[in-house]
Amino acid sequence: MKLQAALLVALLGLTTADPTWPAETDELEEIMFQTTSTRSRKFADSVSPCTNQPSGPGRHNAAEWLRTAFHDMATANTARGTGGIDASLQYELNNGENTGPGFGTTLTFMSPYMTKKSSMADLIALGVYISVRACGGPAVPFRAGRRDATTAGAVGVPQPQNAISIFRTQFDRMGFSPQEMIQVTACGHTIGGVHSAEFPDIIPAGTATNGQIALDSSVAVFDNKIVTEYLDGTTQNPLVVGRAVGLNKHSDFKVYNSDRNVTMQAMASAAAFNEVCKTVLQKMIDVVPPSVTLTAPLEPYQVKPVGLQLTLSTQGTVIELTGFIRIRTTNVPLTSIAGLTINYKARNGGNDCGSSGCSFPLTVQGVGRGLDDSFAWFPIARNVPLASGISSFTVTERRTDGTSTVYDNNGASYPIQDAVFLQRYQSCLLQSSGVTTLTAAVRNDRAELPVRAIVSYKTTQTGSVVPALNTLTLELTRGPCIGPYTLFSASTTIPGGRSVEATFDILSGDRVDAFKKANILGGTCQSRPVSNVCNTPVITSAVPSATSTTMTTISSPAPSIYRRQTMGSYTLVSCWSEPPAARALTGASFAYDGMTLDSCLSNCTGFNYWGTEYGRECYCGDALHSGSAAAPLADCGMPCSGDGTQYCGGGNRIELYRTTATKTSTSTTAAPGPTRVPSVGRFVRVGCQTDNTGARALSGATTAGDDMTLDKCAAFCSAFNYFGTDPAPVEECNMRCAGNPLQFCGDGNRLELYRASAASSATLASSTAATTGGAESSVRLSEATSSSSAPSPTGPSPVPTVSPFTLVGCQAEATSVPRALSAKSTTSNSMTLADCAAFCTGYRYFGTEYAAECYCGNSLHASSSVAPLDDCAMPCAGDPLTHCGGPNRLTLYEDPARASTPPREPRQPAFAGDFVWFGCRTEPAGARALSGKERAADDMTNESCAAFCEGFAMFGTEYGRECFCGDELHAGAAEAPEEQCSMLCAGADDEFCGNGNRLSVAKHMAASCPSEILELNGVEG
Repeated sequence: MKLQAALLVALLGLTTADPTWPAETDELEEIMFQTTSTRSRKFADSVSPCTNQPSGPGRHNAAEWLRTAFHDMATANTARGTGGIDASLQYELNNGENTGPGFGTTLTFMSPYMTKKSSMADLIALGVYISVRACGGPAVPFRAGRRDATTAGAVGVPQPQNAISIFRTQFDRMGFSPQEMIQVTACGHTIGGVHSAEFPDIIPAGTATNGQIALDSSVAVFDNKIVTEYLDGTTQNPLVVGRAVGLNKHSDFKVYNSDRNVTMQAMASAAAFNEVCKTVLQKMIDVVPPSVTLTAPLEPYQVKPVGLQLTLSTQGTVIELTGFIRIRTTNVPLTSIAGLTINYKARNGGNDCGSSGCSFPLTVQGVGRGLDDSFAWFPIARNVPLASGISSFTVTERRTDGTSTVYDNNGASYPIQDAVFLQRYQSCLLQSSGVTTLTAAVRNDRAELPVRAIVSYKTTQTGSVVPALNTLTLELTRGPCIGPYTLFSASTTIPGGRSVEATFDILSGDRVDAFKKANILGGTCQSRPVSNVCNTPVITSAVPSATSTTMTTISSPAPSIYRRQTMGSYTLVSCWSEPPAARALTGASFAYDGMTLDSCLSNCTGFNYWGTEYGRECYCGDALHSGSAAAPLADCGMPCSGDGTQYCGGGNRIELYRTTATKTSTSTTAAPGPTRVPSVGRFVRVGCQTDNTGARALSGATTAGDDMTLDKCAAFCSAFNYFGTDPAPVEECNMRCAGNPLQFCGDGNRLELYRASAASSATLASSTAATTGGAESSVRLSEATSSSSAPSPTGPSPVPTVSPFTLVGCQAEATSVPRALSAKSTTSNSMTLADCAAFCTGYRYFGTEYAAECYCGNSLHASSSVAPLDDCAMPCAGDPLTHCGGPNRLTLYEDPARASTPPREPRQPAFAGDFVWFGCRTEPAGARALSGKERAADDMTNESCAAFCEGFAMFGTEYGRECFCGDELHAGAAEAPEEQCSMLCAGADDEFCGNGNRLSVAKHMAASCPSEILELNGVEG
């Protein structure tokens, strides 16, 4: 957008540039910011004000929304990259960890807002911003892009009876430090309370008003009283004081006191509390799997078109343009705005818009608010001539002081295509049955193309209160011609009973009228316009003129968005899908604001293929991934961030181009790709090297140039022992040289490292010595020269023997727990093959993985398999001249003198210390099956738990790493099939330690009858 200079100064620091409209986040932006009055989305209605209790007395919905997000996130395992905010909670409401109706009512309320552009996971995360802000707390930044799970996740939501060691372990699994554990607990418990219905042992029935005791004295205010009342001893928090203490369920006290109140004291001031909560709650909602990429935090547009729609008039004589322009008035008083003017371009980009001209005024006719913002609404109702049509527009904000500001969508103008659109008057929906007729108006120059409607609709799904999102495609049938347009129609019945929540995309070739909501359709279709004239519009590009006006800011006319069929020596293939969990093109990648097709082409010179994605990403490669496939061209409908007239793919969709250049080789059609050059003059290649943190790995001399090649760098560094091109592992040095795209020149913070052949082997040690600047972990290169005349190796290579071990090859990791080698393991930032061999002395096998990991064992897991040796090409962290595996790949060595021991089948041990196996038991709802004492450890075994529980009648292991002791089982602990206690112990891969909410229970021999012991020994008693 372009702003008048005086206004820009006035708003400096108050606003940021709008995203280029339309954006994938537009639906979520409206749900987030349009909360009251005109065109309110009403998403905040049940939580604002914070005192709202629409689900019943004592139930503050804002608190329930905040708890919903935590419970959805709490089963995350950040080390494994699973879970997080993914809406899996919808399938977990009956697993005993998510008691009470609050989660179900929260998800039910949010369900109507779920669409293909607003996932349930994003809505849950957005609920944190809404609930916290509605209660007077900080504005927690919200980023979009989460994906919904389709099944239940793992168990592991913290329970009040847990020991502090288990709490720490659980929060560590989620990615939170002990300090953050305290912070997120306090921030999550500053509103709402504990309910008798869910915790009757803590709050007996009839002992609290509305069955609830508040967690602090300001139950409906997001403030620091949860902290100050705890610190000054006045708290009535039922998870700190009261019956919970005797029950060992005073979980808030266990957490808050775990660092002797240091963290709580640091949060005592109101300002500190808000700042900490803003940070830690954002971290909570940003816990997502690594496959999910979140957007930048959403901000409201300063100027936004909303609900724009083209429709042929009932007589078929003009195109009706309707919708709204929303102006943010948070920092600009509405009283200072005299009105708006729309300046639009004809279909051909020109200024011939018929007798009424290309400009028209708008007047404010409504105001609205968000939790932090205010808006003015300017409705549009304009007749556009059929002959000239419309392609884009700008918005001029006229001020009462005579100045004006032109908003031109970051230079791209606001696009609105008239090639195909939903013909609303001849479309209808009967909500009671779902019977639907969809009609599209298609410009006659495109009437020979197929026309489709993609319907996104919801159906009830078993085991969830959230409906499933489904898609159906309709082929529309050609109908009558109305002047320059032809109508296409189709009828169907939308199943599921929620047809009013459906959305439609109407497609004609590469043009689409996208994300139209069913709730704009009436119940009866109107009769079609009658026209005796049928014609095809002539569309030629108009030469834009720089006509001067009296406005203080003038935006140059911008051409409408269109596809480039050729770019240099490349031609457009189509829109292409990304494969699951991979990339279609893997040669090189770039991402930045300002992306254009031209810049991506320049980045990918020399590759067979290149493509743009999500408006700002660029990918290159010589071949397409086998899991990638052609997609509808309309899926690649996102404008380039650096040029709004170009398309740059879409979400998981690449705007794909292929070379047309003639190849020099007769044996292949592949474009020549860059290669690793083994030697340059007197230098030989060492490998890919990381730069130091805060310093340079090579500090003798530097140069830079747009024509950089390896030869130029070698010549510049001729007096030194080393040179490196910089724009690790070898796959991280993938940036092509600026002056020779057939060579690699490192990458960001990565050096393509070469050593003079007369220099000694580089000493590449990981330094952890303390310095005045703090701990340092970096790669150091010794500049010592060698008297040896032996040639140096040209790069990392497999080592055939590391005595007494010999190289077997590259081995894929096991596809199930445990690992390929599971006896013991270690990691080190200075890992070498010799280090791993020494660590694994006495074992038949050792293997190095991912440069810094070492594993030992006497046998390979059955699910492990041989992999190509090239897969194990990652240089060792402590010796870049040798290979140490790769991602999920082991460089495997064997000591043939040692016998291979087949892995023992995991079992439930009959004995552990003085205890005998008793059975598999469930955890009771809201309690512990064994409540004497507990611990958690990464080396947990049944034997170590037995030793910990000496003096008790029973012990039980759970979830692989937890241990519980007690003298009797809780009455609610039911017997479960033995196979349900099948999680391997963290400290032993050949025995089971319970499972999620399942205890492997053993009973002390002194408390067991003789017949039980005899039976376990295989003797009938």
